[in-house]
Amino acid sequence: MKNPYATDFSHTNLCLRPNLQTEQEWGIIMKQFDVIALGELLIDMTDNGVSGQGNTLFEANPGGAPCNVLAMLTKLGHKTGFIGKVGEDLFGRKLKAVLEEVGIDTASLCVDKDARTTLAFVETKEDGDRDFSFYRNPGADMLLRKDDIRTELLAQTKLFHFGTLSMTHDAVREATKFAVEYAKEQGAVISFDPNIREPLWESMDLAREQVEYGLGMCDILKISDNEIVWLTGEEDYSVGVKKIREQYDIPLILVSMGKEGSRAYYKDIMVEKAAFVQKNTIETTGAGDTFMACVLHKVLDAGLEAFTEEQLEEMLTFANAAASLITTRKGALRVMPEESEIREMAGSRP
Repeated sequence: MKNPYATDFSHTNLCLRPNLQTEQEWGIIMKQFDVIALGELLIDMTDNGVSGQGNTLFEANPGGAPCNVLAMLTKLGHKTGFIGKVGEDLFGRKLKAVLEEVGIDTASLCVDKDARTTLAFVETKEDGDRDFSFYRNPGADMLLRKDDIRTELLAQTKLFHFGTLSMTHDAVREATKFAVEYAKEQGAVISFDPNIREPLWESMDLAREQVEYGLGMCDILKISDNEIVWLTGEEDYSVGVKKIREQYDIPLILVSMGKEGSRAYYKDIMVEKAAFVQKNTIETTGAGDTFMACVLHKVLDAGLEAFTEEQLEEMLTFANAAASLITTRKGALRVMPEESEIREMAGSRP
């Protein structure tokens, strides 16, 4: 696979419709965006204590896995853009403003005047894990259509990232697959995080079909410990990864294991690094997305062709540190850690 990042022109800004003939004469394709992501943008109504009357208080945090990934990448200096849909309502306006505030391009964020922005109520358990209740029947993010996709944007990205929450229903699934396939045809590296939320699926067989589609399209896979067990039936993650690789040619597979850390599988190399466990963890919302963004940051820097074991260890240490930091903050999208914070934490371990 050709390394799409091995060029001095990788950060050259172009209009969305570049002179392709000139680029072809040069033998390169210059890209305006480092990463475009497609999927859900919603409000995480996060458990925030109890009122004086004994009622649960919820804080309206901007969220959605793809935009969490983009927010961290933007913090790390990358040019990012989002494809999705919100409602023309209070929450939709706030979400658009937040994306602009953190520096994510919103030119392909659609606003539907007849829909309501999706809400996800998040109950935080004592160990920091979460339980979700989605108000999405339908939510605006489900109403993205193939006709909403701007192909010129997809042609201008080095890397395209997606998950499965935009694949739960027919029309948005069609839009997602159209975008994935178009971006791949244009030479983008494809990144996939299943991010399964069981209550949103008509059946887990349908969920499996969509995950298998993603596996067949991606160059980078991030999969959680519980997801790989569900998908492969294997408690041993290495055996599970081997099963996946027997069917799908995925150069880089990351397994996130919560408090147990993470693993990277690349060619014949497997690297595992411990988590940075926090005493002051508030919640784990966005930890996997922050981790994923830091992996993509390293891929954007180095390409996918020739990672060494040392580089993979550095990648996981950096990503684990960032994921740990976000667990100490409410929400994720708006409060991503600075690179200096991540490096300080990553450097604290010999």
